[in-house]
Order: sequence, then structure tokens, then C-alpha cells
Amino acid sequence: MDAYTVFAEIYDLFMEETPYQEWCAYLTDYLKKNGIADGLVLDLGCGTGTLTTLLAEKGYDMIGVDLSEDMLDRALEKRDSAGQDILYLCQDMCSFELYGTVRAVVCVCDSLNYVTEEADLLQVFKLVNNYLDPGGLFLFDMNTLYKYQVLLGDHVFAENRDEGSFIWENHYDPEQQINEYAMTFYLREEHDKYQRFEEYHYQRAYTRETIERLLREAGLELLSVYDDYSGRPPGEQSERLCFAARECTKNRGR
Repeated sequence: MDAYTVFAEIYDLFMEETPYQEWCAYLTDYLKKNGIADGLVLDLGCGTGTLTTLLAEKGYDMIGVDLSEDMLDRALEKRDSAGQDILYLCQDMCSFELYGTVRAVVCVCDSLNYVTEEADLLQVFKLVNNYLDPGGLFLFDMNTLYKYQVLLGDHVFAENRDEGSFIWENHYDPEQQINEYAMTFYLREEHDKYQRFEEYHYQRAYTRETIERLLREAGLELLSVYDDYSGRPPGEQSERLCFAARECTKNRGR
């Protein structure tokens, strides 16, 4: 089964504690400090559009790109409910196409860790660079090697709710640096019956050094790296790193 098919139905339910409001505040603050208070912004790997909606409320003209039609269906429902004008595109982030450039690209919630080949991650960075305005910003986060090795690898998590439950098994391959998520869902139906679904997701751990090298190869200038969305320097036990990079090549020779 493809990733984010069944999970799309209950994604927002089990992600309700995700601090989207805090992430939005961090992103908008960073953008405004760098002179981007409005204009076109791309949410890459937008999922069900929660962050996309919040950024639209802050006054940005939003575009959302995601590979999952099921996730985008829910994003469209949120857009229509809020009466917003957001363009959603069903595209692979490794080959996405826009109609023109944007002032900024954001990519949150470890979406880029789903790109499991280094060459593909470089391609994503190159596409971002291509579609950024001169001096545009790229703000994104990625899970760390520490998180996969210590906190996720070969651990099992479970959660039970009235609407359903899930079991989340992790298997980390240190040689390939790939983490497999085996997810089993039990969704409540009528008469207290449950339907069982399974999904498998794969993410890759990249070192900070590799990410920074790929950014340079893509023509992007690294501005900062923080521990999660805290604004603090990273440490050995950082679980998520937040990167900021700038387009720096389009004005050369002018």
C-alpha cells in the first residue's frame, strides 16, 4: 500500500500535538526579518495543508506541493472551509514544477527525510534554487542521525483512541541509514467493529555535513542551522535540525 493513503484519513487526528502554530511563528519571524512579509511562498511536502493554511492566514500567497492525492484532498477541504486562495499541486518534490519563482520555500515535519537517495535530495535542492526569486529563502527541517539511531530505531510505539488505534514499529538499518516505519491501523467502524490497515514508510538519515554540502552543490548559501525550531545551536542529542539557506546565484554578473 502506498504511503499516506489510509494514514491520510487520520493524519490530523494523530498529529494534533504537532506544534504547527509554533513552527508558523518561527517561519514567519525568520521570513520577515529577511524582508519577506508577503508574496508567493511554496510549502513543499505540504501534507494535509495545516501549515499552508496558517501561512496563508499570515498574508502569504501559498502554493502547496505533495505527492499524496489523499493528503491533498484534506488540504483542499481545509482551504475551501477557510475560504482561502491556495494553489495545491500533486507532484513529487524530486521533480516538481511551478509556473514561476517564489519568494520562499518551506518544508517541515521531516518531509525531506523521505528522499532516500542522496542524488535525489540534491535534485530537490537544485529545483528549490531554480524556483526561488533572487535572494529567496529556503527554510526546512530534517530528522537527525541521532534520532533514528537512538530514539526511533527498533522501537515500537502505540496509541489508542476512540476513533481508532495504531502500532508504529521502527527498523533502522545503520549501513543504509534507512528507517522503516511499519504502521498498523485499526479504524473504528459501526457496531464497534474495527478495520485493519497497514502502511510502510521509509526515511533516510543524513548527516549535517552531507546536507550542507548538498546545499552548496545546489547553489544555495547556508545561513543558519538550529536545534529544532528553538533558535539554539545544535547539539549531539538534537532530534531535528532547522536549516535556512538563500538563493545566491541569479544576480551574478548584473
